[in-house]
Amino acid sequence: MISSEVLGASSAVLYLIPATVLFRAMKRGQNIHRKWLILLPSLLGVCVHAVLLFRNIVMPNALDLNIINALSLVAGLMCIILLLFAIRQPVENLGIVVLPIAALTVFSSSLYQPAEISIDLEVQSHVFFSITAYGLLGLAALQAMVVSVQAHHLHNHRPGGFIQSLPPLNTMESLLFSMLTAGFILLSLSLISGFIFLDDMFAQHLVHKTLLSIGAWFLFGTLLYGRWRYGWRGKRAVKWTMFAFGLLILAYFGSKFVLEFVMLETAVA
Repeated sequence: MISSEVLGASSAVLYLIPATVLFRAMKRGQNIHRKWLILLPSLLGVCVHAVLLFRNIVMPNALDLNIINALSLVAGLMCIILLLFAIRQPVENLGIVVLPIAALTVFSSSLYQPAEISIDLEVQSHVFFSITAYGLLGLAALQAMVVSVQAHHLHNHRPGGFIQSLPPLNTMESLLFSMLTAGFILLSLSLISGFIFLDDMFAQHLVHKTLLSIGAWFLFGTLLYGRWRYGWRGKRAVKWTMFAFGLLILAYFGSKFVLEFVMLETAVA
């Protein structure tokens, strides 16, 4: 059996190869004409990543979603979502950020395993919706940052460098709101399934996660309504996206960090 370390290193290399190609192309202000040079190694990296995730997470009667595994899972889902979008849409340049993050998390998960935090099979639907929503909304946050940089360069009449390799700003904003819409739907399903399958969403160890997630859901929903009703875009859309995603990060990974490290150390002390 191939060791976890070899799987992690192999997946990381497969992610970093297309990331390097993208970086060099964008640095020169060029487009990637042969998109398969990016998609194929990234897809192979995702496949190896999936094998490692299955080995680390899936247990006989539960899921082991400690913070390292959760980060690796979210990064892997971000790669999958990016590849699916890139087949039809010009978003492969986001791989400059997504792919190195995936490489770091998959390699880390192959080396370091904190204490197990098990998830019962009964709440796996909630976990699936949550992780998928975080991955898609994380990709939307990266898209928002790219839109912000692109708008800044165009406003200052400096459309050189990697800006030349990006689609028109209107297209980039349309892609952003497509990601936000899909992510909002998944986040809604995550909250609904949480209230259905979890015994007490407002238990002491879940109250902060629940309230922050609801806050992020409200902000994303308001932004989408503002886009539909008032045509919100530009800086307003970027700020709302980043703030809402920041709440989501605090809700999930902040809570997991406190549970797995702070409270654990307090209990040991």
